[in-house]
Amino acid sequence: MAVRLQTAAASQARAILLMLGAILLFSLMDATVKALAPRIGIMPTLWARYAGQMLIVLIIVSPRLTTVVRTAMPGMQLLRSLLLLCATGCFFTGISLIALTDAAALMATNPVFITLGAALFLGERIGLRRAGGILAALVGAMIVIRPGSDIFTPAALFPLAAAISYSGYALLTRRVGHSEDVWTSLFYTALVGTVLLTAAVPFFWVPMQAIDWLLIVAVAGLATSGQLLLIRALSQGEAAMLAPYSYVGLILATAWGILFFAEWPDLWSIVGMLVIAGAGLYVWHRETASGT
Repeated sequence: MAVRLQTAAASQARAILLMLGAILLFSLMDATVKALAPRIGIMPTLWARYAGQMLIVLIIVSPRLTTVVRTAMPGMQLLRSLLLLCATGCFFTGISLIALTDAAALMATNPVFITLGAALFLGERIGLRRAGGILAALVGAMIVIRPGSDIFTPAALFPLAAAISYSGYALLTRRVGHSEDVWTSLFYTALVGTVLLTAAVPFFWVPMQAIDWLLIVAVAGLATSGQLLLIRALSQGEAAMLAPYSYVGLILATAWGILFFAEWPDLWSIVGMLVIAGAGLYVWHRETASGT
């Protein structure tokens, strides 16, 4: 029994480290996108991110590709893939226009939108406490955006739209997850985005300098490596156990914003970020504890 517990604890520790590594790489990818997108545009930047993911998925599933491509829910796979593409595009647009910290904080509202969507569309019960958590996250988002104030910018709506789109993607993924292989879902997510972006990117292509190509390779490499670590983490630890560590991304986004872009968050941005993170952690706690 003791050996079994030690093994489980070691596996959990590895999963946490892998999750933290994935969050680090994804946060660095976001910072790279913020530097790259204003130089070459959103579309080529998106293409680099999806091409990297497609490459790694193909390498991993190639021995059983004929099995992985089979899906009983092609329409659902297409819709969830389009929602993720929309979420990624909105988020990339957002971080190219507003502070990295603010964009990350607004994107971090997605867990509470997932909870709200599950209640509205999947019939899952939502208690008073979880409803309070959702309301608190929305208040936090309003603190970051500050509509009606002099510093409000419509560009802040892009990360919020990304969070809502990602929530729809996550809910559909939950629906297909009961009957579809996880690699099938990953394959179609990468395939749909890569095909659409490869068709569109020639119309948005611009002459590039050596630094642009380096940043493109960095985006693809960081996205691919982060995806690999995330898959490894979820294979060794439960998603519910790993979920709270995603908020480390807010700390990293703040650090990269200050270090690379001289973006010092003001007091209200920090307050809004803390409210969003606190609300998300509270909703997670209610879902994993009593479910109310």
